[in-house]
Amino acid sequence: MWKSVVLLGYNLVLPVVAVLVAWGWIRKMADRGGLSAKLWERLGFFDEDEEWEPCGGVYVHAVSVGEVLMAVKLIERWRERDPKETFVLAATTSTGFELAREKAPAGVRVIYSVVDFPWLVGKVMRRFQPRLLLLLESELWPNLLRAAEKRNVPVMLVNARLSARSAGRYRKLGAVAKPVLGMLSKVLAQEEEHAKLWNEVGVPMDRVVVTGSVKFDQEGVAPPKKREQYSTMIEAFGRGRPVVIAASTFPGEEVAIAKALRGRPEVLPVLVPRHGERREQVRKDLEAAGFEVVLRSHYMSPRSPAKAVLVVDSTGELRDWTAEADVVVVGKSFLAKGGQNPTEAIAVGIPVVCGRFMGNFEPLISELRESGGVRTCLMKEVGDTVGELLDDSKKRREMVEVASTVLTRHWGAMGRTLGEFKISD
Repeated sequence: MWKSVVLLGYNLVLPVVAVLVAWGWIRKMADRGGLSAKLWERLGFFDEDEEWEPCGGVYVHAVSVGEVLMAVKLIERWRERDPKETFVLAATTSTGFELAREKAPAGVRVIYSVVDFPWLVGKVMRRFQPRLLLLLESELWPNLLRAAEKRNVPVMLVNARLSARSAGRYRKLGAVAKPVLGMLSKVLAQEEEHAKLWNEVGVPMDRVVVTGSVKFDQEGVAPPKKREQYSTMIEAFGRGRPVVIAASTFPGEEVAIAKALRGRPEVLPVLVPRHGERREQVRKDLEAAGFEVVLRSHYMSPRSPAKAVLVVDSTGELRDWTAEADVVVVGKSFLAKGGQNPTEAIAVGIPVVCGRFMGNFEPLISELRESGGVRTCLMKEVGDTVGELLDDSKKRREMVEVASTVLTRHWGAMGRTLGEFKISD
């Protein structure tokens, strides 16, 4: 009874919220170049004939780029064990959707996730008739959960994380949140700390399993590799220059990091904005700060290499650009909060520098900091911190060795996760 009341309240509020955010959302999609006919899928209109849709398989709900890449990784490993399994991969953002279409294995049905109205998620459930629904990390949509529950479709939250801040919000919601959390069949948590928080906010402990992080599991994963095309671009800025890659930066961080590195003129800043569609604003901001800007999407050799920066304004390339770096500076950790994934740099033997705001990667980031596996600094200290590492190759090696040791406890996370799906080898 109480669950019905909670869902009723949610469904009364959701249309109002949808109307209020619609214009901003459309503008955002336009800025990202994502306005296409495919967006009608968000309202349940599909081009393909329903008769030919893959039914009875696994429905994987991802949000944006990071979750899509993780979903692709999971699907590929699942297919190695069970080549006949069928998948629907639903992405929420335009960048995530385009990346899913590019990276998903052959035969995987890629769609936009529909807006969480009950009639829309019901339509999708009838269309694909999944036998299992997987949600990645922390995305909980009440009507999607309810539609699965009504059809006896198990729902598993994969690679689940929960920060103390988010747990506090769930506690404040109290009785409102518990019916929604109660619709989860199982939570596959990244860490013991996350498992305890999920239990505290209302998920029964017998439904929570600690698998480790699929995102951090480097076992059996080919490390990032240098690409001749990327190396050639970098050499145009001057042979032998140390490369500092600022990874997944948020607004304001590109200029601040580039300025911080000015004191080391031998360093080449390579800036990788979290959303490549911000390229024009990033370019304007950097040019206003006195830099020549070379965009990866419209690459031309720099006119004044000493004053130039390279902006990688593409999607899905960060992993292999990381292999070109001497030091990686993690974005969304200085002027924005939450941080970005430091593990790919560590996997390829690159030392990591980050700001104080890496809360999305707790408790891993605290362990890395305490062990000396990453360096944390203020924005104004980035230049000096990077300079110290570039001047001390022994320190760089030690950092990477320690960080790699910390990550080994996540080895096997993919195997443990797949084991929860009862896939036979």
